[in-house]
Amino acid sequence: MSSARITFYGAAGEVTGSSYLIETGGSKVLVDCGMYQGADADWRNSAPFAFRPSDIDAVVLTHAHIDHSGRVPLLVKGGFKGGIWATDPTIDLAAVLLRDTAKLMAEEAEWRTRKNSRKGLPPVKPAYAERDVEETIGRFKYIGYDDQVGIAPGVTLRFRDAGHIIGAAMVELWLAGEDSGRPVKIVFSGDTGPRDSVVGRPPSIIEEADYVVIESTYGDRSHRSLEETRQEFRRELGGAIETRGKILIPTFVVDRAQRVLYEILRLQRSDGFPRTPPIYFDSPMGERATKIYEKYTPLLSREMQEYVRVGQNPFSPDGLKYTSGVEESRAINGMDHAIVLAGSGMCNGGRILHHLKHNLWSKNCSVFFVGYQARGTLGRRLVDGDKHVRIAGEDIAVGARLHTLGGFSAHADRGDLLAWAGSFRQGAVFFVTHGEPRSSEALASGIRNLGFRAAVPSLGTSYDVDRRDGVVLSSEGEPARRDAADRAAVMELLREISSEAESLRESISEWSDPSAAVPLLESTRLILRSARNMKQ
Repeated sequence: MSSARITFYGAAGEVTGSSYLIETGGSKVLVDCGMYQGADADWRNSAPFAFRPSDIDAVVLTHAHIDHSGRVPLLVKGGFKGGIWATDPTIDLAAVLLRDTAKLMAEEAEWRTRKNSRKGLPPVKPAYAERDVEETIGRFKYIGYDDQVGIAPGVTLRFRDAGHIIGAAMVELWLAGEDSGRPVKIVFSGDTGPRDSVVGRPPSIIEEADYVVIESTYGDRSHRSLEETRQEFRRELGGAIETRGKILIPTFVVDRAQRVLYEILRLQRSDGFPRTPPIYFDSPMGERATKIYEKYTPLLSREMQEYVRVGQNPFSPDGLKYTSGVEESRAINGMDHAIVLAGSGMCNGGRILHHLKHNLWSKNCSVFFVGYQARGTLGRRLVDGDKHVRIAGEDIAVGARLHTLGGFSAHADRGDLLAWAGSFRQGAVFFVTHGEPRSSEALASGIRNLGFRAAVPSLGTSYDVDRRDGVVLSSEGEPARRDAADRAAVMELLREISSEAESLRESISEWSDPSAAVPLLESTRLILRSARNMKQ
């Protein structure tokens, strides 16, 4: 077989922005094309791709979450004309999520443009518009679990159930070479669910692969058992209800929200649990996403199908109300006692910011984190113990009680991942991605202990993949990749400098002695001018 190559353009050394490019025999296939989340997300999500979108023959989506699908409309906007392969539930969910993302980006750009105009700065444009989303939706192509389809010359695809969110898939790709030998097989775990799954079915077991790209979100830690997690949720939520305060649950609108609604329903049906206050799912797309889950009940776990069989909706606890309008959302502020689910799950946008701003200061408020919090997000700062945070331009003292429930994660933990990896036959080579460095390195070490070879790719690196030579870090194109990484680092530093300058502008009226800052700021200006001269 002629040499094939995989390049890691996202989710390398971090959890967000999944994107992997496969090149073989003249074909180019992109597995996932996700958005970044965190402090530097804005410029990274708008930045040009490191390849020409028009050169891509096909896109394969493992699932609908925005960190895996969110930049596909930008790819289409840039000239991509191929098919986007996904399962039916992924297509339905992606349509909801991408439309909502385009709407939010347009609103954010309009707000920033108004702010910039007062400072004489240029207008802000969103990364893509609703028309780009509609063209993207028109390019989706359905493939069911376990079907095999040719998606580009020399590239065959099969999806397997990943057990993560509804419709989530592991990816099997067969890359045919110019000779008649056995094709190389690459497996992508996607986001893999736990073996003890509650919402979906258990993840599929795959035994044959030459190369495996495996996620490592929780590669260095174990979740509590399902029973322990449910006992903890019962104890903590029951205690929060007894205080008769506001209970906030930042949640991903897809899967995590449905899991929380189901767990509340179970508690309502159990003996001795206090009566729950009104429950608000404050998300314009929350009801639409939940209806998609209800549409695909055959893909739900046996536990949930037991409810369906007796005519109960597992995602509809007593007292649940969906809110869509802004006024409905604001009206929740007038309630002292309520459970509020709202996105985003990492508190880096969405209506949860509105609720945190009005309640986070109160000692009578409880906040439950039920999902992963990426570096640079407000959720991560709260989980890490920050006592003061800034929300919508206002400094907020953190007085609320904070609870973290890792056991509700739709991601496999270290034990689950190693058990899945151990199902492969010896000889498979692993690329460990989609995790923070410590987590990825820990999982790679565990995989090596199982007798496999494992590499932890860095952003922008390429590997030659063929059966004869094993893993060989490709040197071709390295200067260009280093240049791209250096430019990305410069952009991140400039963004941080701009953010610090904006913060100083907003607080200057509170300074007791502004003159003391003048020498420092003059030195900063001189350094920036020196850096600008380096463009020569």
